[in-house]
Amino acid sequence: MASLVDVGWKLLEFKARSKRSGSIYEPLKLSSLHREDEPLWEKLDRYYNAVKTTILNYQSPTTGLFPVKTCSECKEAKVRDSLYCAAGAWALAMAYRRIDDNMGRTHELEHSAIKCMRGILYCYMRQADKVEQFKQDPSPSKCLHSVFDVDTGDEVHSYSDYHHLQIDAVSLFLLYLVEMICSGLQIIYNTDEVSFIQNLVFCVERAYRVPDYGMWERGSKYNNGSTELHSSSVGLAKAALEAINGFNLFGNQGCSWSVIFVDLDAHNRNRQTLCSLLPRESRSHNTDAALLPTISYPAFAVDDDALYSQTLDKIVRKLRGKYGFKRFIRDGYRTTNEDKDRRYYKPAEMKLFDGIEYEFPIFFIYMMIDGVFRGNKAQVKEYQELLDPIIFQSYEGHAVVPKYYYVPADFVEAEQNKHGSQKRFPSNSGRDGKVFLWGQALYNIAKLLVDELISPKDIDPIHRYVPRQDQRNVSMRYSNQGPIVNDVVIHVALIAESQRLQVFLNTYGIQTQTPQQVEPIQIWPQKELVKAYRFLAINKKLGLSGRPERPVGCIGTCKIYRILGKTVVCYPIVFDLSDFYLSQDVMLLIDDITNALQFIKQCWKMQGRPLFLVLIREDNIKGSRFNPVLDMLASFKKGNIGGVKVHVDRLQTLISGAVVEQLDFLRVNEAEISEFKSFEELELPKHSKVKRQMSTPNASDLEQQPEISVEEWLDKPTNEIIQKFHDSNCLASQAQLAGILLRREGPDFLTKDENLMDELERIYRRAGSRKLWSVVRLAASLLTKLVDSLAPSITSVLVHGKQVTLGLFGHEEEVISNPLSPGVIQGIIYSKCSPHGGEREAVLQQELVIHIGWIISNNPELFSGMLKIRVGWIVQAMKHELKIRAGDMPPQDIYQLSPSDIKQLLLDVLQPQNTGRSWLNRRQIDGSLNRTPLGFYDRVWQILERTPNGIRVAGTHLPQQPTLSDMTMYEMNFSLLVEDKLKKIVLPEYRQIIVELLMVVSILLERNPELEFSDQVDLDILVKEAFSDFQKDHSSLEGKEKQECDPSPSLPLLPLSQDGMEAFYNTPPVGKRSTSSYLTKAVMIQLLQGDVKPCKDDPCSVS
Repeated sequence: MASLVDVGWKLLEFKARSKRSGSIYEPLKLSSLHREDEPLWEKLDRYYNAVKTTILNYQSPTTGLFPVKTCSECKEAKVRDSLYCAAGAWALAMAYRRIDDNMGRTHELEHSAIKCMRGILYCYMRQADKVEQFKQDPSPSKCLHSVFDVDTGDEVHSYSDYHHLQIDAVSLFLLYLVEMICSGLQIIYNTDEVSFIQNLVFCVERAYRVPDYGMWERGSKYNNGSTELHSSSVGLAKAALEAINGFNLFGNQGCSWSVIFVDLDAHNRNRQTLCSLLPRESRSHNTDAALLPTISYPAFAVDDDALYSQTLDKIVRKLRGKYGFKRFIRDGYRTTNEDKDRRYYKPAEMKLFDGIEYEFPIFFIYMMIDGVFRGNKAQVKEYQELLDPIIFQSYEGHAVVPKYYYVPADFVEAEQNKHGSQKRFPSNSGRDGKVFLWGQALYNIAKLLVDELISPKDIDPIHRYVPRQDQRNVSMRYSNQGPIVNDVVIHVALIAESQRLQVFLNTYGIQTQTPQQVEPIQIWPQKELVKAYRFLAINKKLGLSGRPERPVGCIGTCKIYRILGKTVVCYPIVFDLSDFYLSQDVMLLIDDITNALQFIKQCWKMQGRPLFLVLIREDNIKGSRFNPVLDMLASFKKGNIGGVKVHVDRLQTLISGAVVEQLDFLRVNEAEISEFKSFEELELPKHSKVKRQMSTPNASDLEQQPEISVEEWLDKPTNEIIQKFHDSNCLASQAQLAGILLRREGPDFLTKDENLMDELERIYRRAGSRKLWSVVRLAASLLTKLVDSLAPSITSVLVHGKQVTLGLFGHEEEVISNPLSPGVIQGIIYSKCSPHGGEREAVLQQELVIHIGWIISNNPELFSGMLKIRVGWIVQAMKHELKIRAGDMPPQDIYQLSPSDIKQLLLDVLQPQNTGRSWLNRRQIDGSLNRTPLGFYDRVWQILERTPNGIRVAGTHLPQQPTLSDMTMYEMNFSLLVEDKLKKIVLPEYRQIIVELLMVVSILLERNPELEFSDQVDLDILVKEAFSDFQKDHSSLEGKEKQECDPSPSLPLLPLSQDGMEAFYNTPPVGKRSTSSYLTKAVMIQLLQGDVKPCKDDPCSVS
């Protein structure tokens, strides 16, 4: 048998060799490539010949691009591959700079790299219209192409034929552009090119919220044409933004208008997103070799050593093989089982590729380079020894790196039966051409580093990699998130809205300045800064409009700006007068200020001190708002706010230590710029006094209730409703009546010459000043108000690996799994809430999304076990909490709570449940939050493995196939699929019982490995049987109690509710007569009734 196998191998090897066109590859003879006493010139000459033969000979003489395949008929050039080829030539040029007489080779190699970089730039600039479209709508059909004709630079594939949206490729171009210019190469020639690069930066800044197709151009692991948010793309975007921020594209010869600007707040969102996604690659990719260029050379995007190690360990553990790294688990790329005639896979097809994934030697090379950068000689040696046996040499004696190693068709079955048992063959034959250029370029870089012909600093002049001991000393990177705690002191200037307010605050010992007193310094709202940035990188020739109108965040407003000869400071967005009612709650404003300061402390990495303007308005100190504001201002004076060190002083004094940003680009378009509006001081009588009593204290519950019965007025004539609307003095009644009119007559309806929407705005403002929050929410909803920062908040939740659902509890919900625009989110909220009588909840859910976005960014542990954030169900949890607090009294109406009280209630609900509560209450809260125990989804997977006919719950079926074939246990998409089935359950407490049941089934199967369900597992039937058994015990115990007056202390004897299950929900999950004991009994009864297929090696079987 063994001899037949040997013959098979020899025959296969002969066939493979005979297919190789143009060159017969032999195993690499290291002795022919390296001599210990070889002079430096000869070493470089050897490398030059290798680079010339294996890389540069394939460079297009017209565009400078490199083909994907080196066979003559291939006319496609991919941006990513070409960039690495350029980097290979550039790295050797760096080595030649070390010798004087280089025979012109330095110039040749440098300009080969320049020609390639400019070739890519040429291709990109021909698609300037796509850049403009992508800025406004970042969709797969409006992005830059990733593949071009190698000789002409023309487009090759349409959007329908190829997945062009690859943010990592654009980011890699920007990163190498900066690295090469920093080393002295001149790549960018004029202002048109500068403005184009700046517009590329605008596109890359949004990487954290743009799902793409990733490095492998397939998006989702299932290869079904869907995009995903990839860690590798976000990480490369983060690295590119760090590298290019403040960089002069003209190098040493540049001036102010060739400098690139980066939105630091957008960069921070990319950084936070990356940290949240890692160590995963995406929702369907648990890990991926594409992460290596992100966490290591060339991006070095991860600043946390622990996160780097965790990510790398997972890649190595799950993907490393004898011949290289798999790209990802169940990668079907070109395998013999992949259908070559279909672009996308069918459901359950992924299982066919298990164990036969191609292995790519290029990732051994990445690991070698990583080892050199990190000074890990053992790692370099380990991967060099792994690489040497699997590379070959050409006729000329140069090392050739195969693109991949594959399992031949005849040995696929054997390999799948026992992974790693079969020999693999290299790809250097047939359709791949002779040389894999990306691999060749990286191999030459690695060998140059290992042979110490170049140092890491030569190919990383901008210090992308910074050793831990040097992290404090590098000024080029502002986002260094190393282990050093950032103990920055934030400079604070207190600005009073008027001189009258300044005098009033002075009586309490609070020293402030007015806008007039800080002149000639101007104070701007951030929206004016947005207006100024709109002129950045405008280019009419290319049809580029400049920076999109995106708000400037906290980091951006902490700098000083020089704008057309003026010195400008901006107050943060939290002080903007918003149209949404959250700004009317001063307690929420104080909370927002504290959060902003903590964010700045955490993220500020620049050389100067952050400058934070606190804008105090007269409206902030009216009535009951005064004391909290005064306490906050006193804390500023003491120098500490929520654990953040602050220093309060006059603005003129603080300017000297601040970061100054010169907006010189405005001088180019100075004639077209309209006048900017600075924040102006309120002109009030100097000797008038501030009236603190202008605001009423919190309104009573009675004032928030309408004096009419809404149901009675629904069918009354319009004229009667109008009359009642004008006769009523109750704002709550007016809002309800306006709602009836709005639904009946439309928004343009006139009531006594007043537009209905104008009347609603009046009610909205008056209710806000009187703190009638229920009325405010109703009016805001009828006006379809939209809170600021809604889209970024949802994005914050998504990047933490969660999904968001919007809609009323008990009604259909909309699942959000990818970032959306504010307008789309607004449409979802109002369409899902308002039709079911949930007008006030439409705005309440917006509040909660804002709060959840902040909480998950700062305290993600509060959402542990919650994969799907169902906002309507969280409202239900909060209502349960209010009911629990009220006891026997009527609970507080959630819609009457102030926004700050809503936030605190949300935080209270998210905290681990109080052990003093009843089990019913705890299940209601946890069920409403959709919280699950640790390892829950893995256990469901294990159940599914032992349940051929799947699991049924709430009328939905979770089948064993194609689920197990398409997915893997630790994949997030499987967890989301389980949640999708559980969402059909309508009672929170029942959902929690189902979760407990699944844990019980899992443990039973784990402890009895010989058992397997032969029939479908219906969870509802199991709960029903458990409850029936519980009822019997409950009845017998009650009878016994009557006879002996000795009830069982372990079972709460509550009266049965109408549906008969309240007592069951209130029973402890563990212990004697616990829910788990009844559930276990129900499961075991089903197993013992014969719905089990014993294993062959059952020790109890008698034969």
